[in-house]
Amino acid sequence: RRYLDNITAIGPRTVGSPENEVLAVNYLLEQIRRIERECTDAHKISLDIQRPTGSFSIDFLGGFTSYYANITNVVVKLEPRAGAEHAVLSNCHFDSVPNTPGASDDAVSCAVMLEILNTLSKSSESLQHAVIFLFNGAEENILQASHGFITQHEWAKPIRAFINLEAAGPENPWLVQAYVVAAKHPFASVVAQEIFQSGIIPADTDFRIYRDFGNVPGIDLAFIENGYIYHTEYDTSDRILTDSIQRAGDNILAVLKYLATSEKLAKSFEYRHGNVVFFDILGLFVLAYPARVGTIMNYITAAIAFFYLSKKVLQPKPRAVHNLKKLLAAFSLTLTSWMCTLVAVLMVAVFVSVIGRALSWYTHFYVSVSLYGTAAAAKLILVHMLAKKFFYKNINEQYLGDVFFDASLMIWSIALAVMTQMGLCSAFICTLWVAFPLLTKLMIHKEFSQKGATIKFIVMYMLGMFVPYLYMLYLSWTVFEMFTPVMGRSGSEIPPDMVLAGFIVIFTMILSSYFINFIYLVKSTKTTLVTLTTVFVVTLILVCSGIFFPYSSDVANPKPKRVFLQHTSRRFHDIDGNVVKSDSGIWINGFDYNGISHITPHVPEINDTIRTPCEEQAPFCGLPWILPVHFMFRLVKNWYLPAPEILPRSPIQFKLLSKELMPRNSVRLSFEVSGPSHMSLYVRPRTGSALSRWSLADGMPVASLGGDYFVFYSRGLHAAPWRFWVELTVPEKHSDGIVSLAIAAHYFFGEDQKSPQLHALLERFPNWTFSSGWSCTYDLFVF
Repeated sequence: RRYLDNITAIGPRTVGSPENEVLAVNYLLEQIRRIERECTDAHKISLDIQRPTGSFSIDFLGGFTSYYANITNVVVKLEPRAGAEHAVLSNCHFDSVPNTPGASDDAVSCAVMLEILNTLSKSSESLQHAVIFLFNGAEENILQASHGFITQHEWAKPIRAFINLEAAGPENPWLVQAYVVAAKHPFASVVAQEIFQSGIIPADTDFRIYRDFGNVPGIDLAFIENGYIYHTEYDTSDRILTDSIQRAGDNILAVLKYLATSEKLAKSFEYRHGNVVFFDILGLFVLAYPARVGTIMNYITAAIAFFYLSKKVLQPKPRAVHNLKKLLAAFSLTLTSWMCTLVAVLMVAVFVSVIGRALSWYTHFYVSVSLYGTAAAAKLILVHMLAKKFFYKNINEQYLGDVFFDASLMIWSIALAVMTQMGLCSAFICTLWVAFPLLTKLMIHKEFSQKGATIKFIVMYMLGMFVPYLYMLYLSWTVFEMFTPVMGRSGSEIPPDMVLAGFIVIFTMILSSYFINFIYLVKSTKTTLVTLTTVFVVTLILVCSGIFFPYSSDVANPKPKRVFLQHTSRRFHDIDGNVVKSDSGIWINGFDYNGISHITPHVPEINDTIRTPCEEQAPFCGLPWILPVHFMFRLVKNWYLPAPEILPRSPIQFKLLSKELMPRNSVRLSFEVSGPSHMSLYVRPRTGSALSRWSLADGMPVASLGGDYFVFYSRGLHAAPWRFWVELTVPEKHSDGIVSLAIAAHYFFGEDQKSPQLHALLERFPNWTFSSGWSCTYDLFVF
């Protein structure tokens, strides 16, 4: 905790700032050298400061290219006195996004790594392999420093595995096994791995860089609790529980020691075969087995279930057709009830969003359960009540209960077979929902056939279902813990109420699947239906009234609204270099679906009369995006408040160095740029032209969503002017130019960061917002 307090006390550590490049680096060096002085004779510590320059393309956020110059890595190697041929890497990053102390992202991991280095260095037990600790100084610039290390540093060559510590999985069975054996407080799930790999969550970590550019297997470990303060001023060291730090340290130390003494590390490439199914049981221990074993288990389980169902349907033979019809009818009705429930609840979510009450549950999560959970449960019960009354009139209750149990078993068995066929390791969940209910049914078969749902039957039934229900509740808590805060920073395009309502409906359908049969077993569910409907209606009325304010400034547990403000001066030049248009304003983005509606009463001039216009002739609408996240924000939810021109003390310098005619109707334009530590380059070929090559990444341009090209630039404290060239194939006649090229300069720190007008506006924002502001310029040129 002392390490953590000292790192965060430096303040925001933006790449290029003295806080990141000097103060944080000096603190790390001071601690590492102290540890080195106290190191035992069993180990040798080597220290290196790397300042790489490089470039790469990545398909994250719709695809863009990244260029970095003279950024900082602090690298430490702990190895046996005689040296080591192979190594395991532990990675954290000490930089932070602007205007946040970055305690959980990711100072806490660097603090943990310092203490692990200290502990290992004082041990008299010699390691078999080296442990490399990378204190990475430019992760928030979209993974730049890890790329610089893994592609350029000499110590990257012997690395055979890594552990990445982040605030956000493995595909190698031997690494999962290492975690299973060594971790003292395991918390892991292949479900989370497959969710992140699907791209549902718009985030990425250094894991991707080591995997894709270094071809190194690894484990991604993250702090997921309290994502509401992620990338905000509230991400302070006092909000990280000491117990969480201790558990993380225990786990990482144990896994690193295991890998550093493992025979498998030296031959890690030989063990990179197949996937693995893994999941923890309430944080007590982890179950892990090869995916191929899981596939066999899944298919066997599904086959047994289908055999059971077919045997029931075909016995006795004279009633086989009748039984099959009843089973298929129950199967279809169950699916229909699910679809009706999903549509109905999503309609409620749409209504809530349209009337401007989205995110009412953001601070009060129980509201989402009371609103969407009760609606889902009530709709399910209603559909089956009506079916029981009109479609299954005068049919034996026990028979109906039996048929609907079998229908749910059939649905889960089909889902199990399909997910296994798709190669999803998460299919183990379906196995739980087939195996345990089937065993329960076979064990209490006699009670099932007796009249009425007796106490003995209910108790035995609940005990049989205990494992899948307990695990699903545990999993649902994890999912909501991760996803709910994400809805507050997912942009203006995604209606968060529809996403959360969808999740709640899915979990309601799963948890109710083997209780639908009770609707047919009990005499009446009218009381339950009335209760659920009453709770839903009352909650809906309260939500519509606006009583549940989405955001909170509670000191102990803040849930702020995120707003980004950029005081921008823009200049648009024609082909002759003349300024044809210029303006200045404060460009305002609300980072969630509600836009700025809750802020207008506090700052009246930010209203619908100042919507941001799109400059169609300019790439990315002529706006200074720091990253290509334009697809996440509609301009109707942007605001451009007129403001005086800004005059940075360190203005951007942009020069065309040369224009060369190349073979095959191509033209190469060479440029030089100097400016602040963060800049964005936007390229749009003019009609008839095409961008064929450039000096960035691997030379092949990668377009972003929408067709324009985006380059993210950052540098350390000092760097030479940025030089690059672009090559375009052009038509014979191009009097109106061949390319539009724009450059935006972002002033994230120092005396140019906040103009007096921006500072005054930020002061007026309510205390339940996290308003991050900086100054920037945008210059468009035509060549």
